[in-house]
Amino acid sequence: MVVHAVVDSPVGRLTLVARGGVLAGLYLPEHRHRPALETFGERDASPFGEVVAQLEEYFAGRRTVFDLPLAMTGTPFQRTVWDALKEIPHGETTSYGELAARIGRPTAPRAVGLANGRNPVSIIVPCHRVVGSTGGLTGYGGGIERKRALLAFERGELSW
Repeated sequence: MVVHAVVDSPVGRLTLVARGGVLAGLYLPEHRHRPALETFGERDASPFGEVVAQLEEYFAGRRTVFDLPLAMTGTPFQRTVWDALKEIPHGETTSYGELAARIGRPTAPRAVGLANGRNPVSIIVPCHRVVGSTGGLTGYGGGIERKRALLAFERGELSW
């Protein structure tokens, strides 16, 4: 069973999606690879209590690591990239090339970038922490300004 809820955050309204009671999606407004709304099921906030609590702690600056079960659907390669994203420390960044090397695919930074862009659980699986090889901000499913704000927040340069 798939259900969803919409919650407010400092970076805009977040759409949370659960499959079988487990978080499967967190989409920002105007998210580039956001699935169609009709795939999100009925509106039901009941499975999202802990998700919302941890997001509130994160945006308050009291949480740097999320501890939630996830039901992310993707290819084996995408899931490998998404798992590696969870290892990037709060307040730090890595490049697509560095991430590719970290997963044992040093010649695949473009494929890593594509998988990163398909991450269905933004913020919690921190795809915003991946930058270009020169440190510049590259694409972000939720928009470059949100990526810039999340990184500044995590570096202590911005508070909500």
